[in-house]
Amino acid sequence: MQVNEALMTGEPFPTLKTDRPCTAMSPAEATNALFAGTGAVGGSGKMLIVKTGGRTRFGAIVAALAANAPPTALEQGVRKLEILILRLTLFLTLFVLMAHLVAQRPAMESFLFAVALAVGLTPELLPMVMTVTLARGARRVADRKVIVKRLSAIHDLGAMDTLCVDKTGTLTEARITLEAHVDPEGRSSDRVLSLAGLNSAFQAGIRSALDGAILSASSDGIDGWVRLSEVPFDFERRRLSVLVARNGEHMLIAKGAPESILARCVAVEIDRLAHPLDAAWQQRMADIQDRYARDGFRLLAVAVRAMPPGQQTIAVDDEVDLTMIGFCVFAAASAIEALTSLGVTIKILSGDHGAVVSHVARSVGLQSDRIITGAEISELTDAALVARVDDIDLFARIDPDQKRRIIAALRHRNHVVGFMGDGVNDAPAIHAAHVGISVTGATEVARAAADMILLAPDLSVLAPGVREGRRTFANILKYVRMGTSSNFGNMLSMALASIVLPFLPLLPLQILLNNLIYDLSEIGIPFDEVDREDVARPEAWNMANILRFTIIMGVVSSLFDVVTFAVLLKLFAADAALFQTGWFVESISTQILVIFVIRSRRMRWRANRPHIILIATSLGALTAGVGLALGSPWHSWRRSLPSPPLTSSRLSSPSV
Repeated sequence: MQVNEALMTGEPFPTLKTDRPCTAMSPAEATNALFAGTGAVGGSGKMLIVKTGGRTRFGAIVAALAANAPPTALEQGVRKLEILILRLTLFLTLFVLMAHLVAQRPAMESFLFAVALAVGLTPELLPMVMTVTLARGARRVADRKVIVKRLSAIHDLGAMDTLCVDKTGTLTEARITLEAHVDPEGRSSDRVLSLAGLNSAFQAGIRSALDGAILSASSDGIDGWVRLSEVPFDFERRRLSVLVARNGEHMLIAKGAPESILARCVAVEIDRLAHPLDAAWQQRMADIQDRYARDGFRLLAVAVRAMPPGQQTIAVDDEVDLTMIGFCVFAAASAIEALTSLGVTIKILSGDHGAVVSHVARSVGLQSDRIITGAEISELTDAALVARVDDIDLFARIDPDQKRRIIAALRHRNHVVGFMGDGVNDAPAIHAAHVGISVTGATEVARAAADMILLAPDLSVLAPGVREGRRTFANILKYVRMGTSSNFGNMLSMALASIVLPFLPLLPLQILLNNLIYDLSEIGIPFDEVDREDVARPEAWNMANILRFTIIMGVVSSLFDVVTFAVLLKLFAADAALFQTGWFVESISTQILVIFVIRSRRMRWRANRPHIILIATSLGALTAGVGLALGSPWHSWRRSLPSPPLTSSRLSSPSV
């Protein structure tokens, strides 16, 4: 009897079943067993039903999918952050409240001040920043052929340090494709592709894989052009030039490494018009190269030079005074190399024979000697599997439940795990992973269980998604570090000052207004750029680092506040109203401007430039806060707020 067991094993070929005794436990090797959900494709026989419904292997798959999904890496990280903020808030507010009551301050005033401190310590914009950042990341990965079904999966994809795949075929594909052709402004340009195609078509030597990708994408052909001469590629020049002619027009077309071509250029071409190659254009093209390099792409530059009509040959000396046309952008690395370079470990979970899995692993450069079979896994307890799972890269002849157990063991070892599968038998593992990944051609059950769908059925589209996930997490961490450290520093200063001063350093309403303006300044964080180091390796929510950063930066912020206190009290002999207004201005200014200091780990002159939206929201909020405190153009219509604008009397007025 022949049975299709793809549902259980993933094998597309029918399996021969007999009535001969068999002691194998794995479905792939149990030649005398039939499983619910599989189908007979030939032959006949009698069967003895021993299990039904939820007790069958198919029932176990259904039960696994019906179970609640385990918490995502994002949920786990945010929960830890909530506990940290709650502890800081309780400590500071209770300390202030008790100190005020011991000093016999008014009870209601002390209570309102403590409540304002608690609100000030809370990062209210965290849900908005996270949602906008994740949504922006989902839109960007959609451009890279990855469809996101669960928004938090963007974060988990970036945090992923272990990827399990069930198909060996997707690992062996390493193609070079032309992904884009752009002009010096970064816009798509058919002229770049057309000229690159002429260079590749007319070169006399052996064409590279990059030339093949260009010619595959180009549809113009030679279009009447004739080859006259060539300066071949060499590794010192790192470029190749051809001289072509058509209808009396002679043109040199150079193609090569961007730095080699740009060194010979004196102009750039935009919409068929030449512009001098000045420092601004150099920076624009450097930014284009950096952007594509961060996503793992390789670039070739294309440039031209008009030649005299009678010239029939060219030499190296003719490769001068070039006009930059643009860049060809290639996806050049294999899927395995791209992922391992990002710190992602690949593990194969397959129903294939161990020899097949080992051969495929060797062919793509993975460890092939650390292998375990499903029969061996069935003899291991969950605790024993947890102890061994880090030391094994290949899992052969395993069934759906064993895949789920492997994913659970990796999660227990604090790995952020992704699983890529396309069959019904893969659904439990997809459901159990932090990031469940499937493809467009997968079964409906696998797609339903997945968190994201790949529009291309191979791993090469995952690396850009991983980088985007890490970019998203880096921007979320910017807000967390900025919000917790600035809030803690300000609230610490207020708490200590409220104990030693005969008046409140800021009124409760001033605290809330400060917090509101500060939060509005951070709306631009989801759009900010990140440094290359931020996407190089997977990062997790490290509460110890966040707490250390919060305390250090908070104390530094409080030291600035102490200096401000001394200036206001000693130099200006400030009363309560002037003190509160002066500190409000200093507090809101330092809180907002510090984002430009802590947004990058690099020195300020080496960091990426902040996004224009972040600059606009920060400076706009700063202008609004200072204007509200010291006087503003709109003061005339705020008749309910007498001058000076931000004094204790104003902010305690019912009209506010």
